[in-house]
Amino acid sequence: MNGFMDKLAEKIMPLANALGQNRYLTVLRDAFMLAFPLTMFGSIIVVLNNLPFWSDETKATLNHLLGNGQSATMSIMTIFVTFGIGYYLSKSYDVEGIFGGAIAFSSFLILTPFFMESEKGEMITNMLSLDRLGAKGMFLGMLAAFLAAELYCRITKRGWQIKMPSGVPPAVAKSFAALIPAVLTLSVFLLINAAVVGFFEANLHDVIYEVIQKPLTGLGGSLPATLIALFFVQFLWFFGLHGQIIVNSVMDPIWNTLMLDNLEAYKAGEALPHIISKPFMETFTVGLGGSGMTLAVVIIMAFFMKRKQYKDIGRLALGPGIFNVNEPVIFGLPIVLNATILIPWVVAPLVVTTFNYLVMAAGIVPPPTGVSVPWTVPIVASGVLATNSWLGGLLQVVDFVIVALIWFPFLRILDRQKEIDI
Repeated sequence: MNGFMDKLAEKIMPLANALGQNRYLTVLRDAFMLAFPLTMFGSIIVVLNNLPFWSDETKATLNHLLGNGQSATMSIMTIFVTFGIGYYLSKSYDVEGIFGGAIAFSSFLILTPFFMESEKGEMITNMLSLDRLGAKGMFLGMLAAFLAAELYCRITKRGWQIKMPSGVPPAVAKSFAALIPAVLTLSVFLLINAAVVGFFEANLHDVIYEVIQKPLTGLGGSLPATLIALFFVQFLWFFGLHGQIIVNSVMDPIWNTLMLDNLEAYKAGEALPHIISKPFMETFTVGLGGSGMTLAVVIIMAFFMKRKQYKDIGRLALGPGIFNVNEPVIFGLPIVLNATILIPWVVAPLVVTTFNYLVMAAGIVPPPTGVSVPWTVPIVASGVLATNSWLGGLLQVVDFVIVALIWFPFLRILDRQKEIDI
């Protein structure tokens, strides 16, 4: 078995390392993290405005008074992501990042219609629709930002710049240095937009949304795709690779878009369109003790296993595990390259996620509202906050029991194996 695992590791690890170090996936991850504090603030406002014990009148008043806290953060998340992509991609090429971010964001806006249709069918001009700066514009924003930042960096690297004398203040010199790359990059996007509007009487927002974003979010929000993603998270962690970072770099744009869709529906008092979203993945997978849902494992180790070393590891890992940090048990048990517990490590998250999806699809427990809950919030509290219902917390308790039942026989086998070895 160990020989097979070693050979498998030789095949898997180079690919996983390549994904983990990929320039574009790293930039995308950092761009979303740039938006994280802002989306967290918006989530707090949404939770405060919609507490279950408020009356409808109180909710309406709070949304009127405090609603801008959410509109200026989560509802325009694409702004922060596009700027972050431009900034971090430029920095990765050792090019001035602040101009890269500004140019990427401006390129996205060039492709964005400055009009919208009112409920009465009237065309209102000289305005931006919030949905194009949020969920609906996310994929176009990412594509535009990557392309704009690449163009800006390549032109800059070619030396097509205005170089000022040494006595000019640095801020002025940098502005002039960015002038030609900015003009050329923005001109490309202006011509693209002119071609789409002039020849096809359309806009790239609607084209990308219908052709790319809707199919991708539909696929990424499905149970099979989610289970595949979870399988790779667990599988990569088994070989000591941070599966969460590697897989989330690919899936986060989809899950975050689904989150924003749910949030907009929740604010409007409509049925939530998606079960799976970023809060679903964080609250009902990572939120149960970290990757692999190991809080139950830590408690079994601390209080039910016989060997002292397992008890000690369990008790040391219990504190971090409550806040969903589980590296102590991953490397202390260890879970990494431990063939005895490969089955529960992989199977438990798949079983629990399938169970949660079916329970929410049946309407027994409401899906997450789109509010972003920090992944470090302990079990029960995170479930209540994510779903705005005590049923979310209760579901986490049931999940905890399921994980414990799956893991317990394998931990007992491991405990006895150690006794025999010693």
